Amino acid sequence: MQTAAPIVEVRSLAKDYGAQRAVDNVSFNIMQGEILGLLGPNGSGKSTILRILAGYLAPSEGSVTILGFDHATDSAEARRCLGYVPEDANLYPQMLVSEFLSFMGGLKGLRGSALRSGLARVIEELNLGSVARRAIGKLSHGYRQRVAIAQALINRPPLVIFDEPTNGLDPHQIIEVRELVRRLAPDQTILITSHVLGEIERIATRVAVLLNGKLLTERVAATAPRVILRIQGLHLEKAEALLTLIAGVTNVQARSPGGFTNNYELTLQSAEFLPGIAPAVLAAGYALLELREIHLDLEAAFLALTGSER
Repeated sequence: MQTAAPIVEVRSLAKDYGAQRAVDNVSFNIMQGEILGLLGPNGSGKSTILRILAGYLAPSEGSVTILGFDHATDSAEARRCLGYVPEDANLYPQMLVSEFLSFMGGLKGLRGSALRSGLARVIEELNLGSVARRAIGKLSHGYRQRVAIAQALINRPPLVIFDEPTNGLDPHQIIEVRELVRRLAPDQTILITSHVLGEIERIATRVAVLLNGKLLTERVAATAPRVILRIQGLHLEKAEALLTLIAGVTNVQARSPGGFTNNYELTLQSAEFLPGIAPAVLAAGYALLELREIHLDLEAAFLALTGSER
């Protein structure tokens, strides 16, 4: 079976500022529909990587391709494939919201009905209708952030990059941004950074941790639930293969085999498949002794990797 090509490929990426190496030999892929959370303390290289992917910075070493377009040789094409929401977006305070979004849509190649349709869509998605005819400089921080997100989405780019999108927002606004990011996938691929580990844990399907410019680890985030399963019965040698056939199960690992009892760790596509596990096990003829979800502690893992204390 042929595997789909990654939306983003980062290979041996490095960035130097004089004698200071901000990003050091970082490599990762992002697949269609993934939400990759990029975590790390201040100065770890997160924003530098995002700016390189967005085409704002050139790497000192390594390569970045977006939908097959290499930033080194096809930078204009690569940039057309993405929308970028920087941490502190520099908007035009004197422009009206609708005027600014139309301007940005035009820069992204939208014309005529396509521009009007894109403008109407992002105004609705970001709840900007009440401020569409107001100057950006007179908006609250929350509304300015919505405008920054809207300009990134107006042309429906395959890749959307968010740098600290909930920074400075109130709890209600944070929930709105979180739900928006969830709605974008799987039609769009997301790369997001945040200092709020709980937000990444709720949103991301995969997490990469940076420290001092180096990629420490990648791991599946909490949105891909895992369960511990303890079953009993005959012919347990067939159980692992049977468990892989359960709807929503993406990975099965046998743990602590012994006699007529065995433990398994199952990874699921999403939490919606959890209710189907027990009936499937019983239908296969096994006794179900234990079924419990593993609650991943992203904060503990992050602090352990970065050497911090709780």
